[in-house]
Amino acid sequence: MALPVVAVVGRPNVGKSTLFNKLIGQRMSIVEDTPGVTRDRIYSKCEWRNREFMIVDTGGIEPNSTDVILSQMRRQAELAIEKADVIVFLTDIRTGVTADDYDVARLLQKSGKPIVLCVNKCDSIGDPPADFYEFYNLGLGDPIALSAAHGHGTGDMLDKIFEYFPDEDEGDYGEEYIKVAVIGKPNVGKSSLINRVSGEERAIVSDIAGTTRDATDTVVENKSGKYVFIDTAGIRKKSKIQEKIEHYSVLRAYMAVDRADVCVIVIDAEVGFTDQDSKVAGYAHEQGKGCIVAVNKWDAIEKDTNTMDEFRKKLENDFSFMSYVPFVFISAKTGLRIDNLFELINKVNIQNSMRISTGMLNDILAYATTRVQPPSDKGRRLKIYYMTQPSTKPPTFVVFVNRADLFHFSYQRYLENQIRQTFGLEGTPIRFIVRERNREDD
Repeated sequence: MALPVVAVVGRPNVGKSTLFNKLIGQRMSIVEDTPGVTRDRIYSKCEWRNREFMIVDTGGIEPNSTDVILSQMRRQAELAIEKADVIVFLTDIRTGVTADDYDVARLLQKSGKPIVLCVNKCDSIGDPPADFYEFYNLGLGDPIALSAAHGHGTGDMLDKIFEYFPDEDEGDYGEEYIKVAVIGKPNVGKSSLINRVSGEERAIVSDIAGTTRDATDTVVENKSGKYVFIDTAGIRKKSKIQEKIEHYSVLRAYMAVDRADVCVIVIDAEVGFTDQDSKVAGYAHEQGKGCIVAVNKWDAIEKDTNTMDEFRKKLENDFSFMSYVPFVFISAKTGLRIDNLFELINKVNIQNSMRISTGMLNDILAYATTRVQPPSDKGRRLKIYYMTQPSTKPPTFVVFVNRADLFHFSYQRYLENQIRQTFGLEGTPIRFIVRERNREDD
């Protein structure tokens, strides 16, 4: 299912970015004492009590400001509120309750979303200061005292947030449905493809880049199987994201990838591969998703007998970082090879879910190490004891060795190629986890 979204909102300079960085465990948001430093929403995954969620940092809200930048920041925060499942309203014990806090509280109450009121900069351990109780006047229930800088109280806040999360299986689809995220740059034909596979106009189709703002689900059942197609807004380079609403569209596209079993990366045959295609594909690869590259608008290309082979060779070079990915040349407009696309989706989903027995893996390992000796360094040779597969989606292999530093990337790639030659695993990345043991006996 889609990850719950938690938006952190409040006036400028109350510590939203400090709290965001504390929760995600790294310095992603810029932290300064100058109001207005965080102008756009920043988002990252978090986990609490074995439940993942997406947290969104926002620019400060100044409800009555006429400043252009501040009004854009306010719109950013309003968009985050609109899309959030839970809202963390952060205030500042040092300034007390301000008129802007009351205005923000009214704005949040109108949203109808669950609100967790937090009073930041309560840096001392123990009972909160007397000024803390003033925040009850906001009418948002019991406030939580915390220190974003030191981490005090964040556990209480996360427990409260957790209470408002929807059930994990709520709104999800059965296992018989393959969830397919259709991703790519703007204006490559993603919505047209959704309309073609669904047989009806479910998504708005326009030549204007950025028409699709959110990820939308389309359920498709046909002779090939049952699917949920997730249409997403095109992912642009950050420098190209000028309209503020597009920042949230990028977040929704990444979250669609997280939900998916298979990602169809759509590229425009008339434009070819671009750097931004590698960014889109790279995210799906990093998340371990089954991937297919669909070259759309193939009907618009002038062709001879060698056109497809030449285009495929170029794509293989462009997607060298995803050498496992299959290509299909389609036209969402005419329906060209759409049946082939469904066949590939089924195949890649199976490959991404494949489990290989430990016995078979170690037969391959014995053959591979006999054929090409493991590397050595200064008289020490890599010994690979055995290999097992603990998980799928993507297929993940734990390799037990004597010295992890000798298990070079090149030899990992060699073993990966041997596994692929034997079992296929087309369209899915492979992960290796290296475990070292008995180094002292080496």
